[in-house]
Amino acid sequence: MQWTTSFEIPPHPKPISHTDKILSLGSCFAETMGKRMQELKMDILINPFGTLFHPIPICQLLEAALEDQYLPENMFLERDGMHFHYWAHSQVMGYSFEELRGRLTGERFLTKEYLLSSNYLILTLGTAWLYELAESSEPVANCHKQPGKLFSKRLTGLDEMSNQLARVFQKLQVKNPHLQIILTLSPVRHIKDGIPENQLSKSLLRVLCGEFANEYEQVHYFPSYEIMVDELREYRFYKPDLIHPTLQAEDYIWSKWQNSLFTEESQGLFEKIKSVKLELAHRPLNPKSIAHQKFLQNLKEKLERLNSQIDFSKELETVTNTLSEF
Repeated sequence: MQWTTSFEIPPHPKPISHTDKILSLGSCFAETMGKRMQELKMDILINPFGTLFHPIPICQLLEAALEDQYLPENMFLERDGMHFHYWAHSQVMGYSFEELRGRLTGERFLTKEYLLSSNYLILTLGTAWLYELAESSEPVANCHKQPGKLFSKRLTGLDEMSNQLARVFQKLQVKNPHLQIILTLSPVRHIKDGIPENQLSKSLLRVLCGEFANEYEQVHYFPSYEIMVDELREYRFYKPDLIHPTLQAEDYIWSKWQNSLFTEESQGLFEKIKSVKLELAHRPLNPKSIAHQKFLQNLKEKLERLNSQIDFSKELETVTNTLSEF
């Protein structure tokens, strides 16, 4: 008896390996998958401007990075002694205007470096509902707990999002022609907008992703959202807020993500990395025992073997220093 509707996800034609560089931008799900890749020693930059939900603010930041443009000064604001920018998430803040501007400039430079040198750009889109400053109609990525009267909210049309994304993709094709782009929809439910409104929003984003995957050879779609709403369509796979996937659901989506997007060699390395990280996290009952010394020596040998493929130099240095204390 079949209890779920499963579907095949084709392997990426150019799967990711540990020699590749990755930039991941978008919703909190971008961070969820990105941190897993980071833990497994992938070279990845995750949300340098914080969590972003809508494709238009994402495009604004990508263009600013590519074109070496400062983020507009009229979009800075202060709240409770902290400084924010309407193009970035509140995770990116400063205790003075100068501190925040310097931080944003640094993140912009780092983003450009990754855009020009990365092999993969992963964009995780969350919603098509866009907030804008009511007075100027300028899009914002985050409202930073400002009064609601300062903003207007609207559902962006497919053409508007498509035009913004196409302009960025075309610039990327010129500046980094080898860049592969992976689009996915966040499986997080934006029910504050309303359940029918969330479905409408996700539908627009899904069509947007489909159009770009069909139009651009280097653009591919990964069905995170479809896995959540079709294969895992039970509330037991949601956290108590009924919005975010549970760890079990994230693990399941990750397994599909891993099988579809990574080389077999990197998938094999994942298991070795997880194993050695468990050993690195081990806390002995007696850190001065001969048994622990042997454990560390074996661990050092494993790290030396792995270090020829992946950078474990810091971990190797730590273990070597600990051994020198015996």
